[in-house]
Amino acid sequence: MLSRTARPKIIVFGILFWYPLAGVTYQFLHFLLGLRKLGYDPYYVEDSARWIYNPNLGDSSPDARQNIDAVAPILKAHGLEERWAFRGHYEGGQCYGGTEAQIAELYATADVMINVTGAQELREEHLRCPVRVYLETDPVVSQIQIDQGDKNTIAALDRHTHHFTYGENLGCPDCLLPVGRYHWRPTRQPVLLDLWQPLPVLPGAAYNTIATWKNVGRDIVFNGETYYWSKDREFLKFIDLPQQRSDKFELAAGVDAPTYHRLQTNLWNVVDPVHISRDMQRYNHYIRQSRGEFSVAKDQNIRLKSGWFSDRSACYLAAGRPVINQETGFSHHLPTGRGLFAFQNMDDILAAVDTINKDYAGNCRAAQEIAVEYFAADKVLKNVLDQLGC
Repeated sequence: MLSRTARPKIIVFGILFWYPLAGVTYQFLHFLLGLRKLGYDPYYVEDSARWIYNPNLGDSSPDARQNIDAVAPILKAHGLEERWAFRGHYEGGQCYGGTEAQIAELYATADVMINVTGAQELREEHLRCPVRVYLETDPVVSQIQIDQGDKNTIAALDRHTHHFTYGENLGCPDCLLPVGRYHWRPTRQPVLLDLWQPLPVLPGAAYNTIATWKNVGRDIVFNGETYYWSKDREFLKFIDLPQQRSDKFELAAGVDAPTYHRLQTNLWNVVDPVHISRDMQRYNHYIRQSRGEFSVAKDQNIRLKSGWFSDRSACYLAAGRPVINQETGFSHHLPTGRGLFAFQNMDDILAAVDTINKDYAGNCRAAQEIAVEYFAADKVLKNVLDQLGC
């Protein structure tokens, strides 16, 4: 594809300002800095009709100012101060960063739009860009909605020219998801390795993770069976894990008082996820100073074998921290058994912990090697852009 500019201009759409916490901020920094490292001309734009989420209110709001103030300095620190724009595309919505004229110019001259998470609804003005990528970070719901003929989902996806997914197992024999209508191209999370250089392990460090304990509104019925979105169902299956080994386990998740008491009774340490996620360095060090990650997946990804893997887990690997994650089919596409472990039951978890303890330094090296080989931003994004002909 011939570029319309000296360097191919790429717009990344997403939820950076909509949800201004560290995990999401890193997710989009990895895209923007990775594209810049490859020699492209990246811009971040958020131009949605939905209100932002304000963590201070714990609710949606049309006033984006606090979120802009939280994220804009981070973009500036990484040399992206003139490469972003936010427009509240709703009544009373304001423009920040770029002006409306500059946003229109970007839409008219961009070579590629990458709609990460599918967060940006595409309007006629976006269709001037010749390559429009839907990059799905959470598979399952959209595939089922398409199969069930959901007109809104189909209309949204039809406005894109290419469709990528973190569900690397889609189309494989053990994956139960329908994959008709669209050519789903597998990809994975780009991680800028420089941001996650390993730190020395602190004495008494815990296996930890940062998670939303309970989600509502995205359970879905498929072939007469309900598939669940919330992770609490899976964590509770392994709630007595800390009692099985002397290693420490910690969960950064917001839970109610009875759940907090139940987790503590089972020897989990529970900390405030918002406190960690409000500060980029605090979030970064929480991962880099852990012993490793233990986490579960959503029931939807587990039973339907989507192959989904976590952005956060990729960061643990990049930080040289072993990862023990619930199997979703990702073990067909990533090496497991050293540095990265896929589990289906408690015996698998305990075996992984024991393997790590026998050679902790070796498993840390293996974790980082997996990140370098499979998640390095330049490799992942180059693969995507090669498929686009860019």
